Amino acid sequence: MISILLASYNGEKYIAEQIQSVLSQTVQDFKLLINDDRSTDSTFAIILEYAQRCPEKIFVSKNRKNTGGAKHNFLKMIIEHKDDYIMLCDQDDVWLPDKVQKSLDEIRAMEQKHGTNTPILVHSDLKVVDANLNVISLSYEKMANTSFAKRSLNNLLTMNIAAGCTAMYNRALAGLIASEPDYFVIHDWWLALTASAFGRIGTIHEPTILYRQHGNNDIGAKKVLSFGYIRYVLTHLDEMAVKVNNSYKQAGSFLKFYHDLLSVKQRELLQAYMLIPRLSGIGRLKTVFKHKTFMHSFSRKVAQILILLRERSVRQ
Repeated sequence: MISILLASYNGEKYIAEQIQSVLSQTVQDFKLLINDDRSTDSTFAIILEYAQRCPEKIFVSKNRKNTGGAKHNFLKMIIEHKDDYIMLCDQDDVWLPDKVQKSLDEIRAMEQKHGTNTPILVHSDLKVVDANLNVISLSYEKMANTSFAKRSLNNLLTMNIAAGCTAMYNRALAGLIASEPDYFVIHDWWLALTASAFGRIGTIHEPTILYRQHGNNDIGAKKVLSFGYIRYVLTHLDEMAVKVNNSYKQAGSFLKFYHDLLSVKQRELLQAYMLIPRLSGIGRLKTVFKHKTFMHSFSRKVAQILILLRERSVRQ
């Protein structure tokens, strides 16, 4: 059985279209679990109407109080719901009809190779579209100038490659997420780190969703190769520094959360990465080179190096 987790909040504009795309999947052996984070618009009424239409497939719940962000609402659902396979669903995208089928084929192939007891996460590329579903880019991977092959723990400490809205993971990985950590940047990044540390990550090298960009996305797609983006990054290093320092903080949280399950080598990597802010500029750069914890894309690497070498740094 497949559980699809949809964390909703004030999504009245697009959520009906998304639910309809899930209901139109070529594979129908799933249940759609929607947990609302105290929406103040008509979102809850919309999802209740769908639940009444499909009571055998759609199950709705509501938080007692707002969790403070989609990442907390999603992680709450990830902790509470375990199944053979779990998928995460954003409220404003559109799933392509064979998304579940392709994800299921990939994860079963990986389980056949590595065993069902191996924590496995699979994810796909995304077709980036505007608010009206007009195509902006046929490939998020190319648009973001990243590489889905960079799935080792040292690569994932700096950036996430597995968008939660494309992901499916198995029961073995679900079992490792039992409570909320002290700190995490975003739920799907935490999932990817966990899969990389203790299992496997697989990639479907084609889009399975229409990734809608409408100006209010929690996480959006950026044209990383554009001159405008490069100029923005290099002239807003303080903003990039916050993101870099958040990754150090998340590494420390990950080390604390999974300490006893991690190998000695993994603990050493996480310890070294989380302590980068305490080093001198040259010391920080040496650590990044030693453990190969560079960000993806030329512009991000340049910004990262400039941040590492700056005299002032945010210390933990």
